[in-house]
Amino acid sequence: MNQAAAVAARLLERREWLAVAESCTGGLIAAACTDLPGSSAWFECGLVSYSNRAKQALLGVPQALLDAHGAVSEPVVLAMAEGLLRRAPVQHAIAVSGIAGPGGGTAQKPVGSVWIAWAGPYGSEARQFHFAGDRTAVRAQAVMAAFDGLLQRLG
Repeated sequence: MNQAAAVAARLLERREWLAVAESCTGGLIAAACTDLPGSSAWFECGLVSYSNRAKQALLGVPQALLDAHGAVSEPVVLAMAEGLLRRAPVQHAIAVSGIAGPGGGTAQKPVGSVWIAWAGPYGSEARQFHFAGDRTAVRAQAVMAAFDGLLQRLG
């Protein structure tokens, strides 16, 4: 069973729902969810909030957090997940923000730097990852890590 299918099984068993807010993954998490038949019974919505304006307007990420930490940071990805959880009728939210490359990296935030947050009945948590490879590989690894993190939290 793939990770999305495992998430689906757990959410169906619990009668709970998932929403995702994606930046660098550009909708790949939502696509993996909706690739599964019957996903309308556990997947509510996916939002690609690629720009900082979208993060602010659609998820309620404060400008001050973006100014102080940048979009690829723990405070911002937590605000994305928590904002989505407040706005969508779901029990679980995943948010992702990162630098998939090939450009955009810095010494402090190199290409492959990705923050993922999970928000739900367990509270809100975020983790930083450093993925190797090209843009496609970084994004694919971020999707897998997002599902793995939710599976851990679902028990």
